[in-house]
Amino acid sequence: MTSLARDSNASQYGALVDALRRAASRIGANESEGRPGDFTTTPRVILISLMAIVIGVISAFIALALLRLIGLITNFAFLLRFNTSVTPIQDNTIGWGVLFVPAIGGLIIGLMARYGSDKIRGHGIPEAIEVIQEGDSAISPKVAILKPASTAISIGTGGPFGAEGVIIMTGGAAASLIAQWFHLTAAERKTLLVAGSAAGLAAVFATPVTALFLAIEILLFEFKPRSLIPVALACAVAGLVRHDLIGPGPLFSAPPHPGYIGYAGLAGCVLLGLTAGAGSLFLNVGIYQCERMFHRLPIHWMWWPAIGGLLAGVVGFWYPRALGPGYDLIGQLLNGDNSVSLIIGVLLLKSLVWIVLNGAETSGGTLAPILMMGCALGAAEAHILPAEGAGF
Repeated sequence: MTSLARDSNASQYGALVDALRRAASRIGANESEGRPGDFTTTPRVILISLMAIVIGVISAFIALALLRLIGLITNFAFLLRFNTSVTPIQDNTIGWGVLFVPAIGGLIIGLMARYGSDKIRGHGIPEAIEVIQEGDSAISPKVAILKPASTAISIGTGGPFGAEGVIIMTGGAAASLIAQWFHLTAAERKTLLVAGSAAGLAAVFATPVTALFLAIEILLFEFKPRSLIPVALACAVAGLVRHDLIGPGPLFSAPPHPGYIGYAGLAGCVLLGLTAGAGSLFLNVGIYQCERMFHRLPIHWMWWPAIGGLLAGVVGFWYPRALGPGYDLIGQLLNGDNSVSLIIGVLLLKSLVWIVLNGAETSGGTLAPILMMGCALGAAEAHILPAEGAGF
């Protein structure tokens, strides 16, 4: 009886071990299929986190350098002076020269794309996604240099873009180069690339938490400690360093407004959300139609940014605020400048220039222009929505 019991216990133990092995294999399969369960985090996350902290500091300096470069080109192109401060283009001193400056900038970008690298064409975020999905998170040194240079020329010569897109790309490029230097795995390269991209965004807007969630949503494509911890640390460090390099506070400030808006205010938010969605659809359709028009032209794509820049110059001559990133316009709108001329200028003229130059595949970011168009839309609807104060 004792021998039978012992054999029975051994068989039960063997069956339990087999069951555990089968469960472990299923867990591994589930993890690889993206199902709940994460067994990919190893002690190497400590090393990657330390590298991400360094990358956060580097990304903050990259953001500062790019903003200064844009200011330098803007001042030289429109004010004929050497200065790195960000200056509104409507204060230009070149008269009729405004017609041709965006076209000259577009021509330079086209030459850089054709004879340097065609990877500099585009907005920054889509290119970062492409590198992650198809390029094993490896960015070449040439692109890391040419991308920020081309975007600085584009914005500095009147392109209605923001610097944040290229800072995302450049921060990610610097992180990718560091990861390649240390011969890290593809997954670790992806984590550091995203850390650099998100840190760059955090340094521009002073919004590390938002940058982290944006990175998770559009770059990481996963929610795991192995990547979440390093990216979060990079964003936090970049936000900290930004305080000393660029200044305290967010890029855009809004006056105080009520915390409780009531049912009428919520109904207004629904209306604004619906119209913003329709506006986004209009912008996307407009860009795709412009791209098709440029693709039908019997000339090399190198000339497209110059053609788009010429149209931007024509519009900018009559309405200078249609040119440049327009950070000052966002500040005006948030602080209650609801003038009809400003709203129409942003919603119609600046949107038109932005659509055309995007269709021409000029280098530049899209976040700031979209924020500006959303501000203008909200300012327009503020005339009919419940009065909740400027900034709401």
